[in-house]
Amino acid sequence: MTTASKIPPDHGLTVRMFTTGLMLVLLYGAVVGLLIAFGISYVVVLVIAAALLFCQYWFSDKIALFGMGGRVVTPEQAPQLHGVIDRLCALADMKKPRVAIADTDIPNAFATGRSPNSAVVCATTGLMRRLDEPELEAVLAHELSHVAHRDVAVMTIASFLGVVAGLITRIMFWTGMMGGFGGSNNSNDSGDNAALVELAVLAVSVVVYAISFLLTRALSRYRELAADRSGALLTGQPSALASALVKVTGEMSRIPTRDLRSAEAFNAFFFTPAIASKGGVSLSTIFSTHPTLEKRLDQLAKIEAELGSPA
Repeated sequence: MTTASKIPPDHGLTVRMFTTGLMLVLLYGAVVGLLIAFGISYVVVLVIAAALLFCQYWFSDKIALFGMGGRVVTPEQAPQLHGVIDRLCALADMKKPRVAIADTDIPNAFATGRSPNSAVVCATTGLMRRLDEPELEAVLAHELSHVAHRDVAVMTIASFLGVVAGLITRIMFWTGMMGGFGGSNNSNDSGDNAALVELAVLAVSVVVYAISFLLTRALSRYRELAADRSGALLTGQPSALASALVKVTGEMSRIPTRDLRSAEAFNAFFFTPAIASKGGVSLSTIFSTHPTLEKRLDQLAKIEAELGSPA
């Protein structure tokens, strides 16, 4: 069974990241255009949004590690984890990211960082305790694939745009509660017009939030399949990744729901979601950050067959 000498680019993922980003930019351009057309002061919103984007993009690795209680570890502190990462980076011919451990029983892993130079790959103590070395290697290869594909930074920015729409919606709501944008009106007509403007901007913000939410969820599901494929090709052991998926998904049911709920905000970056959707096509799968377990296992089975067949 052969292994890949480096993590191959995924052109399908690249196209989807570009398309999603373009559509989100167009959506938010439309919102800004509406704000200008209606004469609403949007400077404060843009300043706040720019500040939040800068913080989320520049400090995304620190925010994620802090939220999960993770800490960067040295080779002396975690020799097994560093050893696996070293082997995989040598196989992939890529720069080694920082290595971190999160002290939680939730079996999971994630990659974060604005670029490969600032990337962090984090595994939880619950994951390392439950997986054998080939399974752990397969999961970490999946996470390194995210770093190589640079989809972590794209997801950070894409998810942030949904935050902007939510921010606009909240500002519109708060302003409406305090008397609206119209200030002191000289007539009922001007007050009615101001109310209509506020309602229109609020409606557009809600629609934009909904569309950006669905776009980022669709991108997230595809990027997980792309990382599964690249990780399996890197190690040459799709069965180990499949075994890890089954084991981690099964072990999730043993974790208290309260703990899973507290980690649910990080689902888009996790190896497997803290709370997974059921199999089959449903509304929950459309909103899910990950493909169903069945879909991921089916893809890995096909890769296993491809690697096992003669050239």
